[in-house]
Amino acid sequence: MKELLINKLFKFSNEPVKFLDLVEANLLYNEGMLIDPAKLHFKFNHFNTYFIYFIFCFIVLAPLTLATHFLFEKIDFHFSILSAVFVTSAIFICFDIFKIYTRKIASLKQIKAAWQLHLPHFEYDKYNLVLVEIYTKAKEQNIPKTKLEQYILENLVKRG
Repeated sequence: MKELLINKLFKFSNEPVKFLDLVEANLLYNEGMLIDPAKLHFKFNHFNTYFIYFIFCFIVLAPLTLATHFLFEKIDFHFSILSAVFVTSAIFICFDIFKIYTRKIASLKQIKAAWQLHLPHFEYDKYNLVLVEIYTKAKEQNIPKTKLEQYILENLVKRG
């Protein structure tokens, strides 16, 4: 179900992710940062994003609204007005959370796919933090970009 939703929410390119983009994206992902989707070759399908979020909201809020509306109407209609304001604000706030959450899932999917392409002999779950450490050390040592891939691969082999 999750995989189906991600494939409907995003458009993934067939173009492979470059090695240095993979390394940088892995670093940012492990630091909890959002990654530029263009670096990982995907983008939001905005219509599907709004439509799927609408369906989620409708499934959750329709029964809840029906149940509480009559209760608030009997007590005092001001409660109904206040709850409508809070629910509306929650819908907009949760939409941003929904987009961030799905974007992180899509980023991880693309990182793992690129990992399989560039580093097939190293298991992602075991070596992703090692790669972050090696990349950070390489940036501190000002390794030029032309030699960065070789430096990272040599250090991964040493640690593997």
